[in-house]
Order: sequence, then structure tokens, then C-alpha cells
Amino acid sequence: MKAIRIAQVAPLYESVPPRLYGGTERVVAHLCDALTELGHEVTLFATAEADTRAKLVPVRDQATRLDESPLKSDLAAHLTLLHEARRRARQFDILHFHTDMLHFPMFESFADRSVTTIHGRLDLKDLSAVYARWPEFPLVSISDAQRRPLPRANWFGTVSHGLPYEQYPFREHPRGGYLAFLGRLAAEKRPDRAIRLAQATGVPLRIAAKVDTADQQYFEKAIAPLLQEPGIEFIGEIGEDRKAQFLGDARALLFPINWPEPFGLVMIEAMACGTPVIAWNCGSVPEVIEPGVSGYIVNSEEEARQAIGRVDSLDRRAVRRAFERRFTAESMARGYLELYRRLLEPRRLASSRELALRP
Repeated sequence: MKAIRIAQVAPLYESVPPRLYGGTERVVAHLCDALTELGHEVTLFATAEADTRAKLVPVRDQATRLDESPLKSDLAAHLTLLHEARRRARQFDILHFHTDMLHFPMFESFADRSVTTIHGRLDLKDLSAVYARWPEFPLVSISDAQRRPLPRANWFGTVSHGLPYEQYPFREHPRGGYLAFLGRLAAEKRPDRAIRLAQATGVPLRIAAKVDTADQQYFEKAIAPLLQEPGIEFIGEIGEDRKAQFLGDARALLFPINWPEPFGLVMIEAMACGTPVIAWNCGSVPEVIEPGVSGYIVNSEEEARQAIGRVDSLDRRAVRRAFERRFTAESMARGYLELYRRLLEPRRLASSRELALRP
């Protein structure tokens, strides 16, 4: 199969991959590398600090979240990003956007060669009107559950996230003996549930998480007082260099969410280490976790306490195999390649017919 020329357009909030917390940009980094390894010509539009095997087109000096400049504009940065991608658009067979719907007005004439992966939740007030206004853009969901608020949108496929096979080494014998919570300290992530579960079961809990400005009040009022309880350790935000050990040494990852999680990258990060996941039955969780194999799906704190009591009986090698079967970066890249080829096929057939009709 001829190499496909693919533009990957990443958001600018975090570097690619992120230095600390960040899901979308981490997925974009893994996808670019995996597609390049499979022999395709990948160009990444991102910030200059990106670490990628693709060809990089830098559109800003650094990611906006960790930019300490007192005055900056996310909107201006993203308009520059889209302008540069639009200026070079004809150089590519496929334009793959990870910028939600921001590119729609500027790329209407390229919709038939575009793929837009939706990384966030879709139950927000204004989204249905936007996707109805620009129905020509093929959309990719990261779980089937993500589609529920907008079932009539132009869904073109579902591709699960994936991680490099070697990035998270398997750990059969965890050394920590603790429960892990990794992510954001936000109300919808329910760190308070994780703390209560640790207290109820007597198993130590380690929390590696960031506090966004939007979540600062929730953290100070609801979570900070609980961090003084015995057996609760707050580590703060950690980078990729510490994540594998943090997850690999845990008895289990707690994922006690109460929102329609579109995917939940941390679940497969834990699985890659062989660490089982105890997750609430919300959003994508049933599509990621195989009950009794890679963890347990629960509906209450009582069920979660029972799951913690039997989590050590799970085979961590089976947890790792569940990751390898479905959630590697290569499997993600091959899923997207199938969609790219579906888009390109009508154009290839039209070109063949045109050549056949020439005298």
C-alpha cells in the first residue's frame, strides 16, 4: 500500500507529548510515532517542544498551559495553528484534527479528506448546533459511549486510544501495596470516593494528580482537608518519567468517576503495567475494562470495597495481555489507517475512472 501523507493537527494546551498531565496530546504523540513506524508520511502541527518521529511544523514556541507569560491568548495561538495547516492543506492526503470543532469554518472545502477525533464530552449545551451546522466533517469517537449525546452526528468510526507496547513495563509483583489515584482533582473524578474507600478498607492511597485553576475551590473545600487523614498521601502532578513506577507498584488503580468519561487513558496505562482497575460504571468504562480479567466495574462504594478485597486474586499477566490485545499504539494507528483508506477510496476510484475515460 502506498504511503499516505497525513497531517496531524494537535491542540496547543500541552506539549506533544505532555511534560506532565495531558491526554489528547499524549495520544497524538503516540499516533504520530506509530503511523510513521508503519511507513506513512506524517506531519505534526504543534508547538516547537514536541518530541516526535513525524515531521514537525512548529506554530508556537511552547504549550500554553505551562507558559508563564502573564499575558497570552489560547485563541490567537490556535488561529495561527489552523492558518498554517490550511496554508499547507493541499500537501496532504488526509488532514487529521484533534482540535474539537474549531477548524470547521476554515476547512469546509477540505472536509472530504479530513478526520476529526473528538476527545471530550459531548453533553454540553452548544455542541449539537455546531455539529448540525457542519455535518460534512467525518467524526471519530474514542468510545461508543461518547456518541450518546449526539447520535445523529456524522460518525465515521470509533478508535480506542493506544500506548506504545514498551512504554509501560509489566510489573508482576507490585512493591507498593497501595491503591492509586491518577489524574485531575476534579469533582467529576471523585477523589473523595477514593479516599473513603482507602479509609474503609485500611489500604493506603497515593494520589498523583494536578489541580486545575477551575478546580481550585473544589480542592480546597472538599479534598484538601481529607488529605490529612492517615494512609492518604498526596504526591501532586507527576510526569511520564514517574508514571510507570507509580502505577506498576500499585495493587489497583481506583477510577471512581461520576461523569460520562469519553475514554479514560489512565485505565489502559495501568493495564499496561499489569495493574488492575476498579472503575465506576460510567461512560466508556464497560468498553475498556473486562470484569474479572483487567479489573472490576462497580456501581457503589460497597461494591468497590468488595472489589478491593478480591483484587489481589486477579492475574496481573492477564491484565497486561488485555492491554496488548486491544490498546497498543500500533492497534490504534491501524484503526485510523482503516478510516483514512475508507475516505481515500472514493477519490482513488474517481481518479481511475477519469483516466479510463481519457482518449
